[in-house]
Amino acid sequence: MAPPLVLDIDGTLTKPAGGLDPRAFEALPAWDAPIVLATGKAFPYPVALCHFLAIPELVVAEHGGVVYADDEVRVTVDSERPKAAARAFVERGGDLGWGGADTVNRWRETEVAINLDADERLLRDVAAEFDLDLVDTGYAYHLKTPGVEKGDGLRSVASVLGVDPAEFVAVGDSENDVSTFEAVGESFAVANADERARAAADHVTEGAHMDGTLEVLAALR
Repeated sequence: MAPPLVLDIDGTLTKPAGGLDPRAFEALPAWDAPIVLATGKAFPYPVALCHFLAIPELVVAEHGGVVYADDEVRVTVDSERPKAAARAFVERGGDLGWGGADTVNRWRETEVAINLDADERLLRDVAAEFDLDLVDTGYAYHLKTPGVEKGDGLRSVASVLGVDPAEFVAVGDSENDVSTFEAVGESFAVANADERARAAADHVTEGAHMDGTLEVLAALR
C-alpha cells in the first residue's frame, strides 16, 4: 500500500516558470493514501487546491499557523504581532509589494508575506524588533511567530488521522520544509530545492519541480 504523503506546493507541485503543473491532477487523486498539503500560502489556497484535485481537505497552511483536518480548523498562534510588524515596515518606507488589493495577505490569518523585492535589511530590523522569524521561501519573505513550523502542523494532522507521523513521506523544496522532513519517516528534496532543504532531506531527486515529485511517487509505488 502507498504511504501517506505530505507535499509542499510552490516549487514541488509547480512548473519551473510557476503555476500548478497539470500532471498533479492525474497523480494525486490516484494516490491511495492520505495526502496533506503543507504550505506557506494563506489557508484558502491549499483548501481550494484540495477541492479542485478532488482529494480530502488535509491542510497545513501558513507554515503551521493554520491546520485543517476532520472538519476542524485550528489557528495555532496569535496573528497580531506579524500584522503590527508589517504596519511598522510600511510606516518606515517599506512596501509589501503586492499592490493595493494585496490578495497575497487578504485571507492570511497568522503571518504576513512580503515580496522578495522588498528592503530586506529594513524588514529584518523590523522582524528583530518585534521578535519574529523572517523566512525566505524563495517565493516571498514571511513574518511569522517563532516556533510555528510545518512539521508541528503535520504532527497535528497525523494525530487527527490516527497515523504515526513516521509513516509519512514528505516532498519539499525550501527551508520551511525542514521541520516537515524532521517529522516524517522519509523525506525528499526536489532538485531545485535550496541548500537547507537538500541538507535536511534523506534523498534529493534527479528531477526538479513536479518532475521530482513524480519521480518520488513512482519510486514509492
